[in-house]
Amino acid sequence: MVSKKQAARGKKQAAGRKARKVRVGVLFGGQSGEHEISLLSAQSVMRAMDQDKYDIVPIGITSEGRWLTGGDPLKALTGGQMTMHKLLEAPVVHRSALEVSRALVPGARPSRIPPLDVIFPVLHGPMGEDGTVQGLLELADIPYVGAGVAASAVGMDKVVMKDVFRAHGLPIVPYLAILRSAWEHDLAAVMAQIETRLGFPCFVKPANLGSSVGITKVHSLVELDAALVEAASFDRKLVVEAAVPQAREIECSVLGNDDPIASVPGEIKPGREFYDYQAKYFDENTELIIPAPISDELITRVRDLAVRAFRAVDCAGMARADFLLSAETGELYVSEVNTIPGFTVVSMYPKLWEASGIPYPELIDRLIELALERHADKKRSRTRMTNVE
Repeated sequence: MVSKKQAARGKKQAAGRKARKVRVGVLFGGQSGEHEISLLSAQSVMRAMDQDKYDIVPIGITSEGRWLTGGDPLKALTGGQMTMHKLLEAPVVHRSALEVSRALVPGARPSRIPPLDVIFPVLHGPMGEDGTVQGLLELADIPYVGAGVAASAVGMDKVVMKDVFRAHGLPIVPYLAILRSAWEHDLAAVMAQIETRLGFPCFVKPANLGSSVGITKVHSLVELDAALVEAASFDRKLVVEAAVPQAREIECSVLGNDDPIASVPGEIKPGREFYDYQAKYFDENTELIIPAPISDELITRVRDLAVRAFRAVDCAGMARADFLLSAETGELYVSEVNTIPGFTVVSMYPKLWEASGIPYPELIDRLIELALERHADKKRSRTRMTNVE
């Protein structure tokens, strides 16, 4: 039983947390091909956070996997090509995530990472968005924004994600999973399988990556080999998808835990043949149209499917659901969910919520609240077979 003295101490600690600012660790950088996008997202998040509410603790990860704490990790990572000598002059350099986890765990040895109330991961791609960092934070028992371990892993692996979507009855395009080892062993057989089962045009993608990195639109058998080489340079597993006729890119943001809500949908009109890396981040001709110019009936369907996709992978906090709408047939397909979508001020996830009545700073507040809510709910679960008095 909890004594009156212990209960009083707990109330005092809770009151103390309410009286002070919430200490938020913003985690960015990482070892994926989306490292630079992560830095831009983190910069936007930290600028928008209300400093009257939050103590912001930036935590950076270099492309080599070294963790930076103290000083100004964002400045260090955006300062161009860095040597270890330069790193040692500014933030503290941790050799590995294991070393950082010891510093994060409450009661651990002294560290330049102050005690954190919650972590806001702004990591994109493998080694950050795929459940690896989420597992570290689970072990450290720290609340964090966004999806848990399983949802993050499923959301990163396009093959597993499509398998889950199919099991939940969501509309998806025909696809094939190709292992790099199979392609290297028998290229002719792999190419014949793609031509026979999917045809052209089709898209060849690394299964575990985002921001359209490594993606090629293939128009004929002649182009297929080079596309497989490109995708296989990023991942051991590839996904090949049939192209949707006259595809329109529709996106919808989702927010919440057990009762998620969906934003108004938006449409992306790339200035290139499809929404590739250059179109996303560098092409000024790419248009973001909010709200999407589609019928009310289709808006309702997009929002419903976005929430269903969110729930299918057991997501939490946030996700952006991407769709392909055929202008030729009118068919709507769920493409993927992004569990840590781009978070710059011009990214679709926050822009869609702004158009739905939730401005950027308030969106950050809600995500932090959802992280704390989810962590508190998890604490309700028993970890032992018998109660301990």
